[in-house]
Amino acid sequence: QVQLLESGGGSVQAGGSLRLSCAASGGTLSSYVMAWFRQTPGTVREFVAGISWNGGQIRYTESVKGRFTISRDNAKNTMYLQMNSLRPGDTAVYYCAAGPEILTSNRKQYDYWGQGTQVTVSS
Repeated sequence: QVQLLESGGGSVQAGGSLRLSCAASGGTLSSYVMAWFRQTPGTVREFVAGISWNGGQIRYTESVKGRFTISRDNAKNTMYLQMNSLRPGDTAVYYCAAGPEILTSNRKQYDYWGQGTQVTVSS
């Protein structure tokens, strides 16, 4: 059984940076597509960025292009999200996800989820 644990969230001012990490236990992430989602209270969980098993395919939601960078280190069973030029609109709980065969933004295609890490950006 694969378990995912996010870390690296916190509170920053607009324009600041954070780096999120997602560490896996109980298995390896090498064969999984992985992604970051985010969610605010009362809203659907939104796709942010995804990456294929070897990093050859990467996708970002339009609002974070040029600001966020997704990466993974399969030897460490860890995925990262470097977030620069943060905006108040980025405030959310960020979730790590894994599992689909094809890189997709559909949250229903992901089998494994972390419990989330809070990111708060003040204006």
